[in-house]
Amino acid sequence: MSNTSAIPSKSFTGTSEGWLLQRWQTMLRIRRAEEAIAEMSESREARCPCHLSIGQEAIPAGVCAALRPGDTIWGGHRSHGHYLAQGGSLEGLFAEVLGKTTGCAGGRGGSMHLIAPEQGISGTVPIVAGTVPLAAGAALAYKLRGESRVAVTFFGDGALEEGSVHETLNLAALYKLPMIFVCENNLYSSHLHWTERRVADNLYQAGAFHSVPGERVDGNDVEHVYAAAKHAVARARSGAGPSFLECRTFRWRGHVGASSDEDVGVRRRGELAEWLEHDPIRQAEGKLATDLAAYRAEVDQEIACALAAARRAPAPDAQRTREHVCAS
Repeated sequence: MSNTSAIPSKSFTGTSEGWLLQRWQTMLRIRRAEEAIAEMSESREARCPCHLSIGQEAIPAGVCAALRPGDTIWGGHRSHGHYLAQGGSLEGLFAEVLGKTTGCAGGRGGSMHLIAPEQGISGTVPIVAGTVPLAAGAALAYKLRGESRVAVTFFGDGALEEGSVHETLNLAALYKLPMIFVCENNLYSSHLHWTERRVADNLYQAGAFHSVPGERVDGNDVEHVYAAAKHAVARARSGAGPSFLECRTFRWRGHVGASSDEDVGVRRRGELAEWLEHDPIRQAEGKLATDLAAYRAEVDQEIACALAAARRAPAPDAQRTREHVCAS
């Protein structure tokens, strides 16, 4: 294997109990929030399409833990977890999904358009791979201004079939941009398994042609995600350029909505049963010696309070529907 296709090996000595407890809480907060959104989606209280990342929580929790204030993240259509892991408001998320004025995008964007600039969440866009080149633009700005900042772009395995990703990999490598490409490989692009779309299981090598080092990571182990992200962030911040992380995981729900398997057929049902045994939250719990009951109750209370506040918030004034709309 060439030096351009793999990040140099690194030691991993584990993390502290306190650190892992915080990451466990982050993952639990993401899951409880998405379970609430799933219920609102099923009941039609939430009218916008909702793409859930239940089962994938270790990736945003681990990657965002490696960042510092001033760094930015860029997401896609399945980005509730990225938003919350980076410090986005629970109430802002729920209110946005419900189309309320207190939503993070003023109730105009719904589930797939989340933003919180003060937390480094520059925006999520449902167009597949749409924010990958935007993250490169941000990283280029940081470099030109001499700022010690990093841009992280999250995208699914299906985005590797978009030309803009490969163009961005090349540009980021050419200019040694402080950028991390995080591919959340949940094995399915919408309804198609990777074997129906690709010859080889080699996504971590996607950047090799452009001399971007890549690594495959257990995306259900928050400590290993963090270790890989920490290394990639340090590399980017030092001026050495971008890295590519393929985080292997599995989404428990369908491509869109709350259902578990109806939209992807029998094959995925069997795979889901196997992946449920690799629950990222349960894996973290197995490493904690702390009694988690009080922490669970705390997260559940956060969810309940944020959801109640979002439901009380006013709906947008119909007279404002034409605001923020471009017209030729």
